[in-house]
This record gives sequence, structure tokens and C-alpha cells, in this order.
Amino acid sequence: MNRILYNVTCSVSPSIESEWYEWMLKQHIPDVMRTGLFADFRICRIREYEENGVTYAIQYTATHMDDFNEYMNQHAPKLQHEHQSKYGEGVVAFRTILEILHEGSVSFPGVSAN
Repeated sequence: MNRILYNVTCSVSPSIESEWYEWMLKQHIPDVMRTGLFADFRICRIREYEENGVTYAIQYTATHMDDFNEYMNQHAPKLQHEHQSKYGEGVVAFRTILEILHEGSVSFPGVSAN
């Protein structure tokens, strides 16, 4: 079974961006990672769509679909409710589940770092 990439895209109102970002790094993401169901995370700023706010992609990698399903069933409702209660309409989020089929790096055959 391939690993699962759980992507949460958040469009954040500029008036709350710095508070939201700090809360994500100090509270929300650590709460998600403490479930033990994800191997790693990354937070990225999406550079193209900044008309109505700043957009971020928070990505978590699960080793197995069973881990992701356990997260969604046992932890996500509470954590998503906390986020919604704290930031309401100041943050619009949507979620995408991706199955990682192949991964690579510059050492991949035929790919040069130059």
C-alpha cells in the first residue's frame, strides 16, 4: 500500500494571518502529530492566489491508509471543530487526500541536479 498525503489548503484572512500561523505551528499541527498517525508534516505558502488572503497548504504524510482512516474517524472531527471555533470565517479550508504513487530526488535515473 502506498503512503497517503493529506493536504489541507487554508485561505487565511490577512487580519489574522500571523496569529493563525503561530497557532498552527504551536498548537494545531503538534496536536495532529501527537496522534502518532502521521510520519511527517510540512506547511507551505501558496504563492499564486493572494487576492483575498494568504493561502497555505499543510501536508501530513501517513504511512498507511488505515492510519489516515483512524485519524479521520477518531481525531479529525475534534481538531477541525477547534480550528473552526477559533477562526470561523477568517479561514476557509478544504482537504485533499492523495495517494503517493512514486517519489524521487535528484538521484532519480535521468535527472540531473544541474
